[in-house]
Amino acid sequence: MKLLPLEDRVVLKQLEAETTTASGIVIPGKEKEKPQQAVVIAVGPGKTADDGTKIPMQVKEGDNVVYSKYAGTEVKLDEDTTYVIVKQSDILAIIA
Repeated sequence: MKLLPLEDRVVLKQLEAETTTASGIVIPGKEKEKPQQAVVIAVGPGKTADDGTKIPMQVKEGDNVVYSKYAGTEVKLDEDTTYVIVKQSDILAIIA
C-alpha cells in the first residue's frame, strides 16, 4: 500500500524522538514530545493557482524537514509505521 498525496500535500515519516536530553537525562516514554523532524516520503503534484498554472513544490522525496508542531494528519498503514500528511505550507525548513 502506498500513499499518494494530492495537490500541495506531503507525506512525512517522523524521525525517532530523542530518548535522552543533551545533558544525558533519560526521558520516560510518556514524557517524550512528538518529534518535529521528518523525512519526506511522497510529494503531491503541486497546487493549481487561480489562473490554472501549477505552483511547483519546494520539497522533494528524501528531504529531511522541520514541520509545525500540531500540523498534519497521522495515518497508520501497518502496525510499525505512522505517517503524517501535511500541507507544504506547514513545512518550516529543509535540513541541509
